[in-house]
Amino acid sequence: MWEPRPAGVRPKVPQPVADAAPAEPEPESESKPGGWEPRGSQEARAGARTGRPAATPRAVFERMADRAVRPAGLVRRTLARVLDSLVFGAVAAAVARPLVPGAAAHVQAKVDAARASGRTTTVWLFDSTIAGSLGLVLGAVLLFGVLYEVLPTARWGRTPGKKLLGVRVLATATLRPPSFGAALVRWLVYAFLGLPGSLWCLVNRPRRQGWHDKAAKTYVTR
Repeated sequence: MWEPRPAGVRPKVPQPVADAAPAEPEPESESKPGGWEPRGSQEARAGARTGRPAATPRAVFERMADRAVRPAGLVRRTLARVLDSLVFGAVAAAVARPLVPGAAAHVQAKVDAARASGRTTTVWLFDSTIAGSLGLVLGAVLLFGVLYEVLPTARWGRTPGKKLLGVRVLATATLRPPSFGAALVRWLVYAFLGLPGSLWCLVNRPRRQGWHDKAAKTYVTR
């Protein structure tokens, strides 16, 4: 029988019971055979079995970098360095040219004075005057090197000569252009060691680094 209900009260309709969602299977324990296991623990156990230390993220990154980025060819690097060296030589010659007549006149005056004395004496061609002239040339070349070599290497990883030959300098740790300090160290080591330090790239593997690259932790790539 239908029972009367107070006004304004809606009848209760039974709601269907929703099927319970299936519970997600829990991941198997790491100790179970065939269960899921993080890669780090697998590498650690593999290193323990072989007696070698587990690879660090830095080591993995460097191995990937060695495979992904190949060093520039020796011919390209040599031609780029020749072009840059010609520019440095032109700047040094331009700075030294006004100083050469004065230095030559100073040396000739010393020779003439020794002859006029009528005695056998030693004439030192290198003195404070000549050293001052050479210091001016060296200072100008160093200043130009910072502007021409160091700053572009730190900014873009390449000098004008390297840009023409399609090579650039990268830091081995970041695969990006080196910092200003690293670029400065690289250039100064090359300036003092020159060709002997550069020839080390002939035997270095896999990045063909010279001594200046070793000192700055950089290498030359395409």
